[in-house]
Amino acid sequence: MKAGIHPEYNDVVFQDLSSDFAILTRSTIKSKETIKWEDGNEYPLVKVEVSSASHPFYTGKHKVLDSGGRVDRFKKRYGK
Repeated sequence: MKAGIHPEYNDVVFQDLSSDFAILTRSTIKSKETIKWEDGNEYPLVKVEVSSASHPFYTGKHKVLDSGGRVDRFKKRYGK
């Protein structure tokens, strides 16, 4: 790899704002906020709105839309 062209790859904590979920991983993202992690070290903190802990698809609260019914209603209203 060429030196000086790649961003720094560091440990970062991603915290879900809608649930009590945080994960320590590695990323190139920068943050001015920090958080003290379970191991006693301080890491940059990135706050996210949705994660696997709060996303409806992953939590099983996903609602299936009745797209077939919508098409039929549209055809009935405007179609043939």
